Amino acid sequence: MKFKYILVIAVFAILSVSCKSKKRAVRTSSNTERQARSTDFKEGVSESLDYDKRAVESQLRRNPRLSRRSLIYIATFGRDAVEEMEKYNIPASITLAQGLLESGSGSGRLAMKANNHFGIKCHKSWGGEVIYHDDDALQECFRKYKHPKYSYRDHSLFLSERQRYMFLFNLERSDYKGWARGLKKAGYATDPKYPVKLISLIERYNLTRFDKQVLGVYYKETYKEEKRRESATRQPSHTVVKGDTLYSISRRYNLSVDQLRAINGLEGNAISIGQQLYFKSL
Repeated sequence: MKFKYILVIAVFAILSVSCKSKKRAVRTSSNTERQARSTDFKEGVSESLDYDKRAVESQLRRNPRLSRRSLIYIATFGRDAVEEMEKYNIPASITLAQGLLESGSGSGRLAMKANNHFGIKCHKSWGGEVIYHDDDALQECFRKYKHPKYSYRDHSLFLSERQRYMFLFNLERSDYKGWARGLKKAGYATDPKYPVKLISLIERYNLTRFDKQVLGVYYKETYKEEKRRESATRQPSHTVVKGDTLYSISRRYNLSVDQLRAINGLEGNAISIGQQLYFKSL
């Protein structure tokens, strides 16, 4: 009898320890899951996302006028943009430029609170989580993602599955200007300067290097000839500085005063500091 009593106590003790152990394991798993889903932003980019810090610092040393936040964003999400281009044929340069612009380089509320980097609204087809945000109207419904990577994939699906964007996929994948203008034409954004802003970001941060990474030898320098023509047709000019006269300027460019006046449509000899004078007629 005594032996049975001891055996019962022993079994009860083992079960008690086992239950406590299981409860701790459940709590740990729950905390880990919550941490994995959360996004802790610093300088507009999640700390859980890797980027090459040395590459960013190197770029800043070469050009201090660039934004550190934007460079970190590009270094963080460049690989995602490349993967999306490989799968959906959307230029990585366009994807990154839109991400930079729409998310404020990762520092905007939608990016920080909802991992929404492209300002994509809910629409009727969306069945996921949402966030409400003031945009064209007050408290509009926007999509919410568990991770920025899902935002990048949804951006690709958003463009590739809607008829109004289909004409963009007939463009060369190196034609970032065509894509920028086409997105505005298709109604992606209401800002009339949207294409100009995208093109400026692409050229300022050399985002076409990601397109070249995907296309390799098949990359076409779409705007190389355009730039050459612009350079060839650019009219030579001289900016008037203190001490300049029509006579001194004409001597510098081997012209007569009369020729200089005729080229610039001047009636007299009066000129002003900062005035642009052309010395070669087109």
